Amino acid sequence: MPTPTDCQFSQSHEWFRIDGDIVTVGITQFAANELTDITYVEMQDDGTSIDKGESLGEVESVKTTSDVNSAFVGEIIESNAAVVDDPSILNSDPFGAGWLIKIRVEDTTADDLMDQETYDSKYPV
Repeated sequence: MPTPTDCQFSQSHEWFRIDGDIVTVGITQFAANELTDITYVEMQDDGTSIDKGESLGEVESVKTTSDVNSAFVGEIIESNAAVVDDPSILNSDPFGAGWLIKIRVEDTTADDLMDQETYDSKYPV
């Protein structure tokens, strides 16, 4: 699956799709491949305030448990219940149906994120 060009990416393999003041967050294909079979997803509750660098939740696989971190300050407005019910969606469609959480943000500036070209050059799938 090609890495989308409409997202920004973190060193810890989260993707961030910005639409106005809403940021949708997920994990990258690289992360899904590294985790292998994802078996459990737990996200923070709607209405939770989040600071940059804080955990939005966790993704567990047969290999390890990984935090999903925010690159923005804001409030969680929605979690993807389908992924919580069927974590394997993250392996099959991490950039589409496998989104994890939506945050209403105060500011969409995040200097430490990468564009698609930079991310792919560092972490080829």
